[in-house]
Amino acid sequence: MNNTTIAAVSTAQGEGGIGVIRISGDEAIAVADRVFQNIRHKPLSEMKGYTAAFGKIVSRGEPLDEAVALVFRAPHSYTGEDVVELSCHGGVYITRQVLRAVFEAGAVPAQAGEFTKRAFLNGKLDLTEAESVMDIISAKSRSAARAALSVKEGALSRRINAVKDSLLDLAAHLAAWADYPEEDISEVTDSSILTVCRSAERELENLLSTYDSGQAVMQGIDTVIAGRPNVGKSTLMNLLSGYEKSIVTEIPGTTRDVVEDTVAAGDVILRLSDTAGLRDTGDRVEQIGVERAKQRLESCGLLLAVFDNSRALEDFDFHLLEAAKSVPTIAIINKTDLPNELDISTISNSIDKIVYISASTGEGKDELIGAIADLAGTDRFDPGAGILSNERQRLNASSALRSVKEAAAALEAGLTFDAVTVTLEEAIDALLEMTGDKASDEIIDRVFHNFCVGK
Repeated sequence: MNNTTIAAVSTAQGEGGIGVIRISGDEAIAVADRVFQNIRHKPLSEMKGYTAAFGKIVSRGEPLDEAVALVFRAPHSYTGEDVVELSCHGGVYITRQVLRAVFEAGAVPAQAGEFTKRAFLNGKLDLTEAESVMDIISAKSRSAARAALSVKEGALSRRINAVKDSLLDLAAHLAAWADYPEEDISEVTDSSILTVCRSAERELENLLSTYDSGQAVMQGIDTVIAGRPNVGKSTLMNLLSGYEKSIVTEIPGTTRDVVEDTVAAGDVILRLSDTAGLRDTGDRVEQIGVERAKQRLESCGLLLAVFDNSRALEDFDFHLLEAAKSVPTIAIINKTDLPNELDISTISNSIDKIVYISASTGEGKDELIGAIADLAGTDRFDPGAGILSNERQRLNASSALRSVKEAAAALEAGLTFDAVTVTLEEAIDALLEMTGDKASDEIIDRVFHNFCVGK
């Protein structure tokens, strides 16, 4: 563990009411005392943890700003070390000057995620809880924030540890029974092994089954709005965004490139792309946009296929219906306020989910959000249950599940208990890696590399 005292600005870059400079390490309080003058003339070193003082930040004998100093003493702090947080006025210049003064007083710049990494290394958080910190910061919906907070508070860890502990008890019993046959150790039976394995399988499968819906809530779905020109794609984009993101005119080909935005549709985050209308065109710029639209169709996670209720199907509508066969799709029948000329039965033969809206008036928006939630599985999503929040965790859970199944299969195939124990230990190792109890330095560094400086 590095014993240097680190510091960084922990608030967002930019002007604000306050800027917070966080200092952590063995010399945090001593460093802060060199730059902070308490108006009551009491040094921070004489203050108890969880107390605050008002005073001034001083550098080279000159006052920089007024500030509040918060003192946290080890181990009762975020990092588990002595911590001081200096809250000054939130201007970019001021916070940088205060941080520079802290460096001159003996601190060194914190690396990305180093505060949370120290919290993990000092046993304040496990690795899943540490990862949830950035999920809380980046949450874009109520459910995303609740899900991240529940993981931060240990909901996922409790589920993983329950499975891990049951497998550890079984592996220990198998090892003891095999190694000390003369001792009075109860015999391990095939049925008792299978009971533990089947229980672990069910829990891991249940955990993995929520991954996709959890990703829709936490990270969002790559979503493409597609259709021929003038069906109302840009109007739909603006409706979901809540403002005029895309230019809307009656002129075909107005949208010539992909227009992107991230919006919350209920509890689902959509990374929206409004694409150029699908049609043949002699306009070189528009044709590039059409080609990009087709490429997005092939790789998106959700397709919002828009059709004009007031016009009959055309060639590019049929191309869109064909593309919809390979990706999750919602058919949106737009302009329902106009007389129907559209053959909806043809659409329903290709796409199960159909929503009727008038993008210009907003009618049908709630039904569309409900259809998105149903397709993403978020209508059954419990943000407090403790979910897998990233691919690293999913791979660990999948690896553990595979090993547990192999243990049960080895037993049923008549292999020795030694063979069963080996696969059980592989499952345990995968779960220990997920929580960080047995993770390599490379994995730990990779996790915290994605954090922002100051957290």
